[in-house]
Amino acid sequence: MTELPPVEYGLAVERYLAASGLAEGSRRIYRIALNTWAWALADRPAPTGPERRRARPPVLPLALLDHPDAAERLRAAAAWRGAGTDPRTLNRELSTLRAAVAWWRARGWIDGDPTTDLRPVPLPAPAEAAAPLAEEQLRALFALRAPLREQALWHLLHESGAAIETVLALNADQLDLPRRRSHPRPGQAPVRWQSGSARLLPLLIAGRTGGPLFLTDRRAPADTPAADRCPHTGRARLSYRRAAELFTAHTRALAEPSGTGWTLRQLRPGR
Repeated sequence: MTELPPVEYGLAVERYLAASGLAEGSRRIYRIALNTWAWALADRPAPTGPERRRARPPVLPLALLDHPDAAERLRAAAAWRGAGTDPRTLNRELSTLRAAVAWWRARGWIDGDPTTDLRPVPLPAPAEAAAPLAEEQLRALFALRAPLREQALWHLLHESGAAIETVLALNADQLDLPRRRSHPRPGQAPVRWQSGSARLLPLLIAGRTGGPLFLTDRRAPADTPAADRCPHTGRARLSYRRAAELFTAHTRALAEPSGTGWTLRQLRPGR
């Protein structure tokens, strides 16, 4: 039976995602990106910030991608997004749109390709890595009146020297508190810590027997994978991006005269 082409853009997005083989979390990110371009096709500014994830995109025909003005609308939207979006994020969203358009064209759902002139945004030159925090800076950091979650994360990153992704991937049931280390796992070295983390981690888990060690402040969205959701509180695993934002915000006052804050990577002890 021949598959009928979808008339509506949103339905075409869902058909593409269903055939992509992506995990649900990745499909959610792709859906947000593709819905963002729908606002451009409707010649309306896309919502920004948290509202972008929650907003219902305009209902419009997929055939708008074949409209003579489609390419110009997408170029204008890309320029507008580029003014306030990280270049890597914008390039991922452009790549997502190009892949979807190619898939739709291969099925004969649209004829043209309005993404032809959408070039990747040049990435800034890599900055020199900031130096690890000095002892006096660490003392000032750990004296901040910051929430328990932040202080536990900062101590653990500094004392263990482990990669940030490794620490954020820890679960509450992976901690061997008496031995001050995580339980050994095949192919992975245990994360080891010292007295500061040993004091804070028992308070952080507070009887939790599973789920992510570091949690967000709010309940997880409904489509959050079970592995990234706390079975006790319903909150999600803290992301690298959010952890980095919080650290920079808390340390702006300590980073004078620049006032730009420090980065999580500066917590790793110097060689």
